[in-house]
Amino acid sequence: MPFPWAQLSLALVLLTLGPSPALAGPVSTCDANGSLYYVGEWYFLHSDHCTQCECTPEGPSCARTDCAALPPACIHVSHYPSDCCPRCERVGCEHRGQVYELGQHFQPSECEQCTCDTDGIARCLVADCAPPPCVNPVYEKGHCCPTCKDGPNCYVDASQRQIIPSGESVWVGHCMHCQCHDGQDAGYWEGNRVAKCELLPGCQATTGHHA
Repeated sequence: MPFPWAQLSLALVLLTLGPSPALAGPVSTCDANGSLYYVGEWYFLHSDHCTQCECTPEGPSCARTDCAALPPACIHVSHYPSDCCPRCERVGCEHRGQVYELGQHFQPSECEQCTCDTDGIARCLVADCAPPPCVNPVYEKGHCCPTCKDGPNCYVDASQRQIIPSGESVWVGHCMHCQCHDGQDAGYWEGNRVAKCELLPGCQATTGHHA
Protein backbone atom coordinates (compact mmCIF):
# COMPACT_ATOMS: atom_id res chain seq x y z
CA MET A 1 0.00 0.00 0.00
CA PRO A 2 1.49 3.35 -1.03
CA PHE A 3 2.37 5.94 1.78
CA PRO A 4 -0.21 8.76 2.01
CA TRP A 5 2.12 11.70 1.09
CA ALA A 6 -0.76 14.18 1.15
CA GLN A 7 -1.50 13.47 4.83
CA LEU A 8 2.20 13.79 5.74
CA SER A 9 2.44 17.19 4.05
CA LEU A 10 -0.61 18.47 6.00
CA ALA A 11 0.89 17.28 9.32
CA LEU A 12 4.17 19.14 8.61
CA VAL A 13 2.28 22.38 7.87
CA LEU A 14 0.35 22.17 11.17
CA LEU A 15 3.56 21.58 13.17
CA THR A 16 5.21 24.57 11.48
CA LEU A 17 2.30 26.95 12.33
CA GLY A 18 2.18 25.79 15.97
CA PRO A 19 -0.85 24.96 18.14
CA SER A 20 -4.15 26.66 17.42
CA PRO A 21 -5.03 29.57 19.76
CA ALA A 22 -8.48 28.14 20.13
CA LEU A 23 -6.94 25.05 21.63
CA ALA A 24 -4.03 26.45 23.75
CA GLY A 25 -5.59 29.92 24.74
CA PRO A 26 -2.83 32.25 26.14
CA VAL A 27 -3.43 33.63 29.69
CA SER A 28 -4.28 37.37 29.73
CA THR A 29 -1.88 39.52 31.76
CA CYS A 30 -1.23 43.20 32.43
CA ASP A 31 2.26 44.66 32.20
CA ALA A 32 3.00 47.29 34.87
CA ASN A 33 5.79 48.19 37.30
CA GLY A 34 8.07 45.95 35.28
CA SER A 35 5.95 42.92 36.20
CA LEU A 36 3.11 40.88 34.77
CA TYR A 37 -0.18 40.73 36.66
CA TYR A 38 -2.87 38.15 36.00
CA VAL A 39 -6.52 38.96 35.51
CA GLY A 40 -8.12 39.71 38.88
CA GLU A 41 -4.90 40.95 40.53
CA TRP A 42 -4.72 44.40 42.14
CA TYR A 43 -1.61 46.56 42.29
CA PHE A 44 -0.43 50.12 42.89
CA LEU A 45 1.65 51.94 40.32
CA HIS A 46 5.22 52.51 41.45
CA SER A 47 5.19 55.88 39.70
CA ASP A 48 2.11 57.01 41.63
CA HIS A 49 1.30 55.37 44.94
CA CYS A 50 -2.16 56.96 44.88
CA THR A 51 -3.22 55.04 41.75
CA GLN A 52 -4.56 51.48 42.23
CA CYS A 53 -5.27 49.20 39.30
CA GLU A 54 -6.99 45.89 38.62
CA CYS A 55 -5.94 43.62 35.79
CA THR A 56 -9.06 42.81 33.76
CA PRO A 57 -9.56 40.86 30.51
CA GLU A 58 -9.88 44.23 28.79
CA GLY A 59 -6.64 45.55 30.30
CA PRO A 60 -5.69 47.60 33.38
CA SER A 61 -8.55 49.45 35.10
CA CYS A 62 -7.11 52.17 37.35
CA ALA A 63 -8.48 54.75 39.78
CA ARG A 64 -6.76 57.40 41.88
CA THR A 65 -7.23 57.42 45.66
CA ASP A 66 -8.56 60.65 47.19
CA CYS A 67 -6.74 61.62 50.38
CA ALA A 68 -8.84 62.60 53.38
CA ALA A 69 -8.40 66.14 54.66
CA LEU A 70 -5.99 66.49 57.57
CA PRO A 71 -7.34 67.84 60.88
CA PRO A 72 -7.14 71.66 60.97
CA ALA A 73 -5.19 71.45 64.25
CA CYS A 74 -2.56 69.06 62.89
CA ILE A 75 0.81 70.16 64.24
CA HIS A 76 3.13 67.64 62.57
CA VAL A 77 2.54 66.12 59.12
CA SER A 78 4.61 63.23 57.69
CA HIS A 79 4.59 61.96 54.12
CA TYR A 80 6.33 58.60 53.75
CA PRO A 81 7.54 57.57 50.26
CA SER A 82 5.52 54.34 50.38
CA ASP A 83 2.28 56.11 51.34
CA CYS A 84 -0.20 57.71 49.04
CA CYS A 85 -1.54 60.25 51.54
CA PRO A 86 0.19 62.34 54.23
CA ARG A 87 -0.21 61.37 57.88
CA CYS A 88 -0.99 63.63 60.82
CA GLU A 89 1.47 62.63 63.55
CA ARG A 90 0.39 65.11 66.22
CA VAL A 91 -2.80 67.10 66.84
CA GLY A 92 -3.22 70.24 68.95
CA CYS A 93 -5.95 72.86 69.28
CA GLU A 94 -7.15 75.23 66.59
CA HIS A 95 -8.37 78.64 67.78
CA ARG A 96 -9.18 81.50 65.39
CA GLY A 97 -6.91 80.16 62.69
CA GLN A 98 -3.95 79.52 65.03
CA VAL A 99 -2.74 76.07 66.16
CA TYR A 100 -1.48 75.43 69.70
CA GLU A 101 0.20 72.47 71.41
CA LEU A 102 -1.77 70.28 73.80
CA GLY A 103 -1.49 71.75 77.30
CA GLN A 104 -0.30 75.11 76.00
CA HIS A 105 -1.56 78.30 77.68
CA PHE A 106 -2.06 81.28 75.39
CA GLN A 107 -3.65 84.73 75.37
CA PRO A 108 -5.40 85.47 72.04
CA SER A 109 -6.43 88.93 73.28
CA GLU A 110 -5.85 91.14 76.29
CA CYS A 111 -9.06 89.94 77.93
CA GLU A 112 -8.73 86.19 77.29
CA GLN A 113 -6.73 83.42 78.92
CA CYS A 114 -6.93 80.09 77.10
CA THR A 115 -5.65 76.54 77.50
CA CYS A 116 -5.33 73.84 74.83
CA ASP A 117 -6.85 70.86 76.64
CA THR A 118 -5.81 67.25 76.02
CA ASP A 119 -9.05 66.59 74.13
CA GLY A 120 -7.98 69.04 71.42
CA ILE A 121 -10.40 71.80 72.46
CA ALA A 122 -9.24 75.31 73.39
CA ARG A 123 -11.06 76.59 76.49
CA CYS A 124 -10.93 80.27 77.35
CA LEU A 125 -11.79 82.55 80.26
CA VAL A 126 -12.81 86.11 79.48
CA ALA A 127 -12.11 88.87 82.02
CA ASP A 128 -15.09 90.77 83.43
CA CYS A 129 -14.06 94.42 83.78
CA ALA A 130 -15.62 96.64 86.43
CA PRO A 131 -16.87 100.06 85.28
CA PRO A 132 -13.89 102.45 85.27
CA PRO A 133 -14.05 105.25 87.90
CA CYS A 134 -13.83 107.99 85.30
CA VAL A 135 -15.65 109.37 82.30
CA ASN A 136 -12.61 109.31 79.98
CA PRO A 137 -11.10 105.81 80.31
CA VAL A 138 -8.28 104.75 78.03
CA TYR A 139 -7.77 101.32 76.45
CA GLU A 140 -4.06 100.54 76.34
CA LYS A 141 -2.31 97.75 74.49
CA GLY A 142 -1.52 94.85 76.76
CA HIS A 143 -4.27 95.73 79.23
CA CYS A 144 -7.66 94.08 79.15
CA CYS A 145 -9.65 96.58 81.18
CA PRO A 146 -9.71 100.34 80.57
CA THR A 147 -7.71 102.58 82.90
CA CYS A 148 -8.20 106.13 84.14
CA LYS A 149 -4.94 107.86 83.24
CA ASP A 150 -6.24 111.19 84.59
CA GLY A 151 -7.55 109.58 87.78
CA PRO A 152 -11.17 109.30 88.93
CA ASN A 153 -13.42 112.08 87.70
CA CYS A 154 -16.92 112.98 86.50
CA TYR A 155 -18.78 115.47 84.34
CA VAL A 156 -19.94 118.75 85.79
CA ASP A 157 -23.36 118.36 84.18
CA ALA A 158 -25.23 116.42 81.55
CA SER A 159 -23.76 118.51 78.76
CA GLN A 160 -20.50 116.57 79.32
CA ARG A 161 -18.45 119.61 78.29
CA GLN A 162 -16.44 119.90 81.51
CA ILE A 163 -14.73 117.23 83.64
CA ILE A 164 -13.70 117.68 87.27
CA PRO A 165 -11.55 115.41 89.48
CA SER A 166 -13.14 113.07 91.98
CA GLY A 167 -13.49 114.27 95.58
CA GLU A 168 -12.81 117.92 94.72
CA SER A 169 -15.13 120.88 94.93
CA VAL A 170 -15.09 123.47 92.16
CA TRP A 171 -16.95 126.64 91.39
CA VAL A 172 -18.64 126.73 88.06
CA GLY A 173 -19.19 130.38 87.39
CA HIS A 174 -19.96 132.66 90.34
CA CYS A 175 -23.01 130.94 91.72
CA MET A 176 -22.62 127.20 91.10
CA HIS A 177 -20.64 124.95 93.44
CA CYS A 178 -20.03 121.36 92.24
CA GLN A 179 -18.40 118.32 93.79
CA CYS A 180 -17.54 115.02 92.14
CA HIS A 181 -18.20 111.97 94.31
CA ASP A 182 -15.15 110.43 95.90
CA GLY A 183 -15.69 107.00 94.36
CA GLN A 184 -15.28 104.94 97.51
CA ASP A 185 -18.02 102.62 96.31
CA ALA A 186 -16.83 101.08 93.03
CA GLY A 187 -20.38 100.35 91.89
CA TYR A 188 -21.28 103.99 92.28
CA TRP A 189 -19.47 104.92 89.09
CA GLU A 190 -21.69 102.82 86.86
CA GLY A 191 -24.68 105.15 86.98
CA ASN A 192 -23.27 108.32 88.53
CA ARG A 193 -21.07 110.12 86.07
CA VAL A 194 -22.24 113.66 86.84
CA ALA A 195 -21.18 115.84 89.79
CA LYS A 196 -23.56 117.11 92.44
CA CYS A 197 -23.99 120.83 92.09
CA GLU A 198 -25.62 123.47 94.32
CA LEU A 199 -26.68 126.97 93.42
CA LEU A 200 -25.48 129.54 95.96
CA PRO A 201 -28.59 131.06 97.61
CA GLY A 202 -29.22 134.67 96.69
CA CYS A 203 -26.58 134.67 93.98
CA GLN A 204 -27.67 136.79 91.03
CA ALA A 205 -25.54 135.50 88.20
CA THR A 206 -26.40 136.42 84.66
CA THR A 207 -25.39 132.98 83.48
CA GLY A 208 -24.79 129.72 85.28
CA HIS A 209 -25.47 126.03 85.53
CA HIS A 210 -28.47 124.35 87.06
CA ALA A 211 -28.29 121.28 89.25
